[in-house]
Parts: sequence; structure tokens; C-alpha cells
Amino acid sequence: MSGGCCAPDRDESSRRRDLPERGAEPGVLIEVPGGTFLMGSEDPLAYPADLEGPVRRVEVEAFSIAPTTVTVAEFDAFVAATGYVTDAEQFGDSLVFAGSLPAEDSSPAVTATPWFRVVSGASWRRPSGPASSISPVADHPVTHVSRRDADAYCAWAGSSLPSEEQWEYAARGGLEQQPFPWGADESLDRMNTWRGEFPGEHVDTVFTAPVRSFEPNGYGLYNTTGNVWEWTTGTFDAARRDIRAVIRGGSHLCHASYCRRYRTSARSGVTEDTSSSHIGFRLSR
Repeated sequence: MSGGCCAPDRDESSRRRDLPERGAEPGVLIEVPGGTFLMGSEDPLAYPADLEGPVRRVEVEAFSIAPTTVTVAEFDAFVAATGYVTDAEQFGDSLVFAGSLPAEDSSPAVTATPWFRVVSGASWRRPSGPASSISPVADHPVTHVSRRDADAYCAWAGSSLPSEEQWEYAARGGLEQQPFPWGADESLDRMNTWRGEFPGEHVDTVFTAPVRSFEPNGYGLYNTTGNVWEWTTGTFDAARRDIRAVIRGGSHLCHASYCRRYRTSARSGVTEDTSSSHIGFRLSR
């Protein structure tokens, strides 16, 4: 693993993955009307290096998107039906935030981001390492899925990942140039983010929340900021040949003391085979 601000990358070379045949419907998706919106941000909260700006007018055709990220229970059904093995399971390890591991855990830390550890046996089945299980978190977002894993689920469900344009348009919930799905108020009570000085003391449990936590935005989407980063079809900076995949929305580890990426315009780049305890995905069509 190599270092990165929000999600360290794998050093391993990507391997081709065959997509499963379609075997399920994507469930209830929300119809989002087409329109034109101002994408990106140039306000003081934005990170220029993340290429949030310049603000540009983008036209989006009507599409459908899931109200929530895919849950552990839904991914479990996919694996049961297809026998799919995730990248994390094939590699034998995945990234876990140190604060959610047992105190005696001695997994190696990522040099550039030591609050992440490379944990052998961590996967969507064992989100906090080998001693954990999915039984308490069936309604939480599935994590430890790479973009290739997300693509495989989408193929099975007859859907796809949203583009960056679709994701941001839907995440804003009909609001124009607001940093959060509900407006300008940076309220930690309206999303699952870090509560305290990162990465030190935390006043709540350091983990994901159920996918329908907090109020939905104007289009009916839940947790488009905070909780887990979400995979999109985007490429981080094709013009400079940075072909990393793009994740959007921030996670439960974001906090103003370190990372203000819990905003509708925020983006980050990671390799498509990266998996961690704070990246998930939602379906689009």
C-alpha cells in the first residue's frame, strides 16, 4: 500500500476481472430530472489540488439513482448468488482505520497515513478485521469493495456506477452551489463525520452508520456526504494521465481539523483495486 490523504492506494498491479451475468434487479431507484447545474467549487473550503474547480455549467440528462449506498446485506445476497470473490479477499488484506481495531492489533501502518493499517483478513465479511463480522452491520454500507467489485455488483444488478456529474447533481438535491446536501450550514448533526480532533480523541463510535441515517436531501438521497466515500466512473485527471478512479462525498473519518472533503463538490482519487473500511458505492441507471 502507498500513502494518500483520504484512502491509500494499493501498490499491486491491477488485474482484469470478469463481470458476472445479470441476476437481479437494482431495487427502487429515484428518478432525477435532467437539467443544468454549476458543478465544482471555488470557495475557501475547496481543495484546488483535488480539481474541484473551476466552477462550470454542466448539463445532465434524466437518470435514476439509488437512495442509499449498497448495504452489507445486499452485497451478501450478490455473493451468495454468484460466488464472487472481492479484490480484498484475493489480495488477502484491506485498509482499516486503526481506531476501529482492537487495542492489541499489530497490523502494519501505512507510512503516509498511519491511522490506516493494512489488516490481513479484513474484507467486506470482516470490516474491522478478522475478529469482526457483518451480523451487526447488515443495514450499513458495504465496505472493503474496490471499484472493480462495485462494477461487478452493478453488472449483476443491471445498473452502473454514477458518473461524477450524475453523482454531484444528485448529491446536491436540487440546490445550487451549496457545500452540503441541505445548504450552507456545516452541521455535524446531519451527517456521519468525525467528532473530535482527527485522528485523536473521538466522542462517538468510529464506524459507519446505517444507510438511512439522517434526513435525505431534496431528491431523497441519504448520506451523500459523510459515512462512506462512494465510487464513481470518473478519472481523477485524464489530462495529466492520472487515471486513478474517483470517489466522492467524504466519509465518517472526515473532519475540519484534517479533511473537509465531506462536501458535495469534494473528490479524491484512488486506484480501482483499492479497498478500505470507508469506501462504498450506490447504483445508478
